[in-house]
Amino acid sequence: MEIGIPRELKIREGRIALVPDAVASLVAAGHHVLVEDNAGVLSGYDNASYIAAGAQIAGSAAELYANSRLIVKVKEPIAEELAYLGSDHLLFSYLHLAANAALTNALVDIGLTAIGFETVADAEGALPLLVPMSDIAGRIAIQAGAHLLHYSQGGKGILLGGVAGSERGRVVIIGAGAAGFNAASMAAAMGAEVIVFDRQRLPLERARALGANVTALYAYPDAVSQAVITADLVVGAVLVAGQKAPHIVSAKTVEAMSAGSVIVDIAIDQGGCIETSLPTSYDAPTYVVDEVIHFAVTNMPGAVPRTATQALSAVIVEPLLRLCQSDWRKHDDLVSGINIDEGKITHPGLIA
Repeated sequence: MEIGIPRELKIREGRIALVPDAVASLVAAGHHVLVEDNAGVLSGYDNASYIAAGAQIAGSAAELYANSRLIVKVKEPIAEELAYLGSDHLLFSYLHLAANAALTNALVDIGLTAIGFETVADAEGALPLLVPMSDIAGRIAIQAGAHLLHYSQGGKGILLGGVAGSERGRVVIIGAGAAGFNAASMAAAMGAEVIVFDRQRLPLERARALGANVTALYAYPDAVSQAVITADLVVGAVLVAGQKAPHIVSAKTVEAMSAGSVIVDIAIDQGGCIETSLPTSYDAPTYVVDEVIHFAVTNMPGAVPRTATQALSAVIVEPLLRLCQSDWRKHDDLVSGINIDEGKITHPGLIA
């Protein structure tokens, strides 16, 4: 298989899909790997490290796409990259198409087959290729939120964990999956008062076990709304696999929050679970609605490309080796991840 690994073009996106050791595994299996010039530099991997792993360096994106059958990248293609894609390409990356009708239509028009990392499901319905980035996004949500609560950033001037003689900060996390659990873990370790909402008991039990400062509650709408209104930091971490995220927090609830509070919407890749959320980038990561600071960066793990690249590469290399085989459709997990198949929308989350 001719595999192409392009340089990511999304704003402030430093990740690359595969580390050199993973490339070496593909080459050892008999595959030809092209890596775009300097695609791994921001993750700490130079051209020489990929050449040593057996890859060849493509001088441009045009050269890479023209000489590759399977395109493996991190984020969904942006407008500039669409011109390089053809109907003979197999695209393997994060796609998040449910919240992006324009990209969905463009990929359909191209006629290719696209598999989303975030929709590859195992036999238990878990999403193993999404989990590492959810882990990272959950942790970044608390780091970013804690910083934005500083008075110098327009926040309330609250230290999340507080100190003796002061109140603890109050963190509300909506969703106790991988992202929500990691957010809760970070917030709890910082000493904040944490409330985690979910609709399933096992994730709530896991969150509660984090410590005495973590309360885990069923996500009744009124309970969520009341907790959000009194929160200093709200983290939206709701996921419905392959589908647009539902709005769990209304604009009216946001309006009732106190000035200088912070919202971090991890679900923004899937449209966001806060009604007032709008996609942002690391060039301009925040905006304010009703005196509440919103952070809704669509590639949150891109802030830590070295860590994120290593974590992502570790989970995609084995599925990728299977995807390179002519009989890859016999693997249910890969088939479950197909969003568009030869120009036809196939994933249930995208079919109205």
